[in-house]
Amino acid sequence: MKKFAIAIHGGAETVKPSELDKKKEEAYRQGLADALKEGYDVLEKGGSALDAVEAAVNSMERNPAFNAGRGASLTQRGETEFDAAIMDGNTLRVGAVGSVRYVQHPISLAKVILQKCKHCLLVGTGAEEFALANNLPLKGPEYFVTTEKKEAWLDKQLERAEKKRMPGSMTDTVGAVALDINGNLAAATSTGGLTDQMKGRVGDTPIIGGGTFATNEVCAVSCTGEGESIMRGALAHEVYAMMKYAGNSLQAATDKAIELHADKLQGDRGILSMDAAGRAAFGFNTGFMKRGYWAADEEPFVALWESEKLKKPVKQKEMEK
Repeated sequence: MKKFAIAIHGGAETVKPSELDKKKEEAYRQGLADALKEGYDVLEKGGSALDAVEAAVNSMERNPAFNAGRGASLTQRGETEFDAAIMDGNTLRVGAVGSVRYVQHPISLAKVILQKCKHCLLVGTGAEEFALANNLPLKGPEYFVTTEKKEAWLDKQLERAEKKRMPGSMTDTVGAVALDINGNLAAATSTGGLTDQMKGRVGDTPIIGGGTFATNEVCAVSCTGEGESIMRGALAHEVYAMMKYAGNSLQAATDKAIELHADKLQGDRGILSMDAAGRAAFGFNTGFMKRGYWAADEEPFVALWESEKLKKPVKQKEMEK
C-alpha cells in the first residue's frame, strides 16, 4: 500500500475539562471524526492532498461546532467575516481570501484562486465577486450566525458597556494537512476570526508563512490560536525553517515554534505539521487542541486534551480483523 495520511485541527484554546460541556465535547469529537473521514476518503481513492485538505476543512466549515463558515464568531458589528488559505506543496501555488462574508466554503474559494487566479490573495467584495464568477455557493448572514456566537457577541457588548471582563465564546481556527500517494503535501486553514474583532480585521490564516505553509521538500503546516501573535512570528514558516536549516525533527520544530519569542508574542498557539513521510505533529500551549490523524496503515485518532497521546500505529491487516 502506498503511504498517505491526513491530520486536522479544530482550534487550540486555553480551557479546562471542567469548563467544557459534555455535549459540546462530544460534538467536537464527532465533528473531528467526520472531517477526518472526509479527507481520508479522498486520499484512499487516490485523490490529491489538495483535494483532501479541502474536503476535511469543508466538513468543519459546515459544522457549527467549529469557528469557520457556519458557526463563525461575530465582529464588533455583529457580522461574520472569514479568512482562509490553501497551499500546494508540490508547486508552491497558493490561494487565500480575507474578510469575505457570504461564501459558504471560504477554503473552496481559496482553492479556486489557487487554480484560476493570477493573484494569491483576494479580500472583501473582490473575493466574493470572484466566487460568484466561479459559481461557488453563497449564503445569507442568517446561515452563518448561530445562537451561541450571537450570545458571545452580546456578552462582549455588555462587557464594553460595563467595562469589565466577561467570559466569551471559544473562538478559533480549523485546518488540515495531508500527504497523498504521489508524495505531495498540502495545507489548508479556515477561520471565522475573533469574537468582537474590528470590521476588516484579517488574522494569520491567509498569510502564507504565518498561519499556513506547505512544501513537498520539508513539511505542511496549519496554525491556530491568536492570529496577531502567530502572524508576527511567521510560525508556519518557522517550523519549515527549523527542519530545513537546523535539522530539527518534525515534533521538535513544531514544539520550538510554539515557544518562539514567547516573551514578546504571548497568547494561545496551536500548530499542526506533517512531514514528507506522512508523520504528524501537534504542538500547543493551551492544554486543549481539537485534533485528529489518520494514515493508511493506522487507526484514526481524535483527541482534545493534552493528556491524550497519539496512539501507536496499527497495521491495516489488524484493522480488517
